[in-house]
Amino acid sequence: MSVFGSLFTAVSALNSQSQSLSMISNNIANVNTTGYKRTDAAFSSLVTSGGRSTAYSPGSVRAIQNARIDQQGILQQSASSTDIALSGNGFFVVQQGTGFGSEPLYTRAGSFTEDSTGILKNTGGFTLMGWPLDQDGGLPAGQADVSSLVPVDVAFLGGFTQPTSSMDLALNLNAGEDERAYPVDGTKAADFTRSIRVFDSLGESQDLVVNFRKHDTPTAIVKGIEDLTDTVGALSNAPNIDATDTFDVTVGGVGPTTITLDGDVGKMINDLNSITDIDGNQVLFAELNELGRLVMKSRQLDADITLTDGTGSPLADGLGMTSSIGTTAAIDSTTIDMMATPDGNPNTEGWWELTIIHPDGSNITQGLLNFDGDGSLNARRDAEGNIDLELAGVNWGNGSSPQDFNIDVERLSQFSGNYDVIFSDQNGAELGLRTGVEINREGKVIARFSNGASAELYQIPLVTFANANGLTEVSGTAYTE
Repeated sequence: MSVFGSLFTAVSALNSQSQSLSMISNNIANVNTTGYKRTDAAFSSLVTSGGRSTAYSPGSVRAIQNARIDQQGILQQSASSTDIALSGNGFFVVQQGTGFGSEPLYTRAGSFTEDSTGILKNTGGFTLMGWPLDQDGGLPAGQADVSSLVPVDVAFLGGFTQPTSSMDLALNLNAGEDERAYPVDGTKAADFTRSIRVFDSLGESQDLVVNFRKHDTPTAIVKGIEDLTDTVGALSNAPNIDATDTFDVTVGGVGPTTITLDGDVGKMINDLNSITDIDGNQVLFAELNELGRLVMKSRQLDADITLTDGTGSPLADGLGMTSSIGTTAAIDSTTIDMMATPDGNPNTEGWWELTIIHPDGSNITQGLLNFDGDGSLNARRDAEGNIDLELAGVNWGNGSSPQDFNIDVERLSQFSGNYDVIFSDQNGAELGLRTGVEINREGKVIARFSNGASAELYQIPLVTFANANGLTEVSGTAYTE
């Protein structure tokens, strides 16, 4: 071995040790650098071989750089609402500047602040990238790679308005309210009125008026003219009725059903109310009205009521149904404006007209609601399980965009007692100025405004790699693939 070989071995060893010291120095220098990952030195021997066993050729040592990029750092508390940290795998996507086409970089340095133009940047000067969210918080199409990301920009040059898109209305209507004739006379005062404030796309408030009127059923009705309240005991005590008298009732496709007048008024009404279809649903509601006259109401839309005498002639001679003998046609349901389609047979005693009135006094919409015998709204639910009144293209006449919004009426009820507003609530807000920006646990960038509204602006994604330690480090505590 030459003296030069001995000197080379010593110098290369010093070089490897200096590499290790450099790594240690860099780790110490970056002890307060957010998101910094340390680098360690691993040593391996370098061996040279001589041609003869009597001649020794010295080798040396080399330092290999081991990056600890995948190592979890310590989470620190911060007073900034836009500082974020990661627990577990993943990197934020950032880029140099805000122009398109810049190379994507990856970092765990989550100390982001807003620059003078409203862009969120970290201490390395890199721009945070995210997916912009639509008004409903939905992600854009095409999320397959990082090219779908845009710079997170939280600047608002003007204010922020949130037009109303949904509202909830929960109230009780008095089941004991007197029924008015159907169709309803719109010139008469409403039985109950409620005002609701909504906001248009310009942030201006609009006051809607919601009116309720209780009315008679729009289904087929048969009414007698004889007062039966003075009939004591059996109906045969009444003039022109024998205990053997019968009449037949047909409701739509159900019947004819024979009713025998061999009992009192209560038995006859019970027999009429016991008529059911093949599914066991009641098809007729019979009662004595306030004048003591027999009234029969169909519990099926589009169902006629047909009455015919059987034994004797009790309909005309005894019950005073002269004008009703034969067929009483139902109102065609296609002509009825239903605000919500009944889920099953409607309750003849639970009909209300609902009118929603524009601030200019015109009707936005008008239709009928039906309530079941248990006081709940009789309405078919939509695919999402909701009972909503959908209003589309409402024009406020002030230059704002035509507005679509839904009214959730599931919690409307009809019980005997006082009218009672449980609550009314709607989204939307008037003009508000931005008061702050924050990033939540789900990685959503949220702006908050002086009107109490908030808006989800961006979704921050996380990028993972099969071998994070194989990334290449660049200045600014960031990495490239």
